[in-house]
Amino acid sequence: MTRDFWQRLGKSLMTPISLIAAAGIFLGIAAVLQNPSIVGESFVEMTAVQNVIGLIRALAGSIFGNLPVLFAVAIAFGLARKEKTTAAFSGVIGFLLFHITIQYLLQINGITAATYSVDALMEAGLTELEATQTASQYETVLGIFSLRMNVFGGIIVGMLVSFLHNKFHTIDLPTAISFFGGKRFVPIITTVSVPFLAIAMYFIWPFFGAAIEATGNLIAQTGLLGTFLFGFLERLLIPTGLHHILNQLVRFTPIGGIAEIDGNQVVGALNIFNTSLAQDAPDLGIMAESTRFLAQGKIPFMVFGLPAAALAMVRVAYQEKKKDVKGLMSASGLASFTTGITEPIEFSFIFVSPILFIFHAFMAGLSFMLMDAFGVVIGNVQGGVIDLFVFGILQGTNTNWFWAVLVGLIYAPVYYFVFKTVIIKRNVLTPGRDSNDDEIEIDTVSNVSEDQLGEAIVKGLGGAGNIESIDNCFTRLRLVLGDTGLVDEEALKKTGAAGTVKLDETNYQVIYGPKVENIAPKVKGAANYHEE
Repeated sequence: MTRDFWQRLGKSLMTPISLIAAAGIFLGIAAVLQNPSIVGESFVEMTAVQNVIGLIRALAGSIFGNLPVLFAVAIAFGLARKEKTTAAFSGVIGFLLFHITIQYLLQINGITAATYSVDALMEAGLTELEATQTASQYETVLGIFSLRMNVFGGIIVGMLVSFLHNKFHTIDLPTAISFFGGKRFVPIITTVSVPFLAIAMYFIWPFFGAAIEATGNLIAQTGLLGTFLFGFLERLLIPTGLHHILNQLVRFTPIGGIAEIDGNQVVGALNIFNTSLAQDAPDLGIMAESTRFLAQGKIPFMVFGLPAAALAMVRVAYQEKKKDVKGLMSASGLASFTTGITEPIEFSFIFVSPILFIFHAFMAGLSFMLMDAFGVVIGNVQGGVIDLFVFGILQGTNTNWFWAVLVGLIYAPVYYFVFKTVIIKRNVLTPGRDSNDDEIEIDTVSNVSEDQLGEAIVKGLGGAGNIESIDNCFTRLRLVLGDTGLVDEEALKKTGAAGTVKLDETNYQVIYGPKVENIAPKVKGAANYHEE
């Protein structure tokens, strides 16, 4: 598979993740407002208010309970190059048919929700442990009894549907049946093809699932070392954008843990945390085993470390450029502090200083390991101060949130000292230290007005004729170009780019930070690029 595929897959995965992050915040606030030890018994006894809070909690919980279909639709939509709405529609069809096919195969073999419940298996002679382990291999998805694949089932369905869509959405059929050609053919070929995928997975999944579970057990057995390696690798993959793939593996597969909650097996770190949070009396022990891969490991370096690094880069900038660098780093530091979006800062040093990049990755791994060692219980996915406040401070001292702050207070001076020392001693060309006066135009548009921004970026990318595809994630423009050699990086920096990444001869990324959501439509308009 090409780099372009993995880049687009990573971006597609972030669509449901953004929804999960928002729903998680609502779930966390609702959990606080229903906790008598925090808000008091009198507030908890206010029936009307608690009913509203309970509804919010139920709505947020429903999102976590239907993640597989959300992933199927998001990936089918995200990987489709044209006619994305048709792809999304076909994704729903494919997901339903996938699990209905598996349900039918299970029924043929006498495996149903009734015959494979824990009670039924115990009546058949299995011990309670054996019955629980056997029953946990299956789940009900949208009312369909199927193999327990969690979001993986949605991902593979979405990938197949997007492949079929990209291949057949422009197909021409004979005149007699031409009505069924083009985009109308995609749901049809999906209906024909997906059952074969389901049949294959019916036989393959037990082995694949066992391998994933074994990997999860291995990480669990390595304890703190496993937590460190996750945090270290997650940062190392930042330049490629493939850290999204690693994150999804721990969030939604047994690699991130397996837990039994209310008699149901829950797999994946984020699933375990959110399911636990929805309980009236969450088991902090179970939650701690899952949160070691979640927001808590990010808080020390996102809320404290990277903003301190940004300050160091301002201090070491040349005097005549400090004003511009301060504007850049203030915005970048605030994004990291509040939302956990770190790329605007990271892309200012990871390509110009391997030493600082490795140091940052090491400190990230150490942060994850220390939070695990201190028993911190802070979930969600972003890692900014919002997660610290909602899922740590508001949940009470039992979450040990204060360790994240204490470690962060140590991280801040360490980041500041290391960055300042390395930049000065090794003359690292961070923003404001290049002799080229244009270099500092990284996050400003002083030379480019808002109404000309799209045209300026298109020109910097080699012109509209050089642009084959335009997409974006939270922080980057993701482009497929005819020739990346035609790109003018200096021109792009003048438009506010924090950095660029050339993946190969055609795949290119331009990092703008959170404002990319407003920039992408301008670029598409200037390039006359349309997604049908």
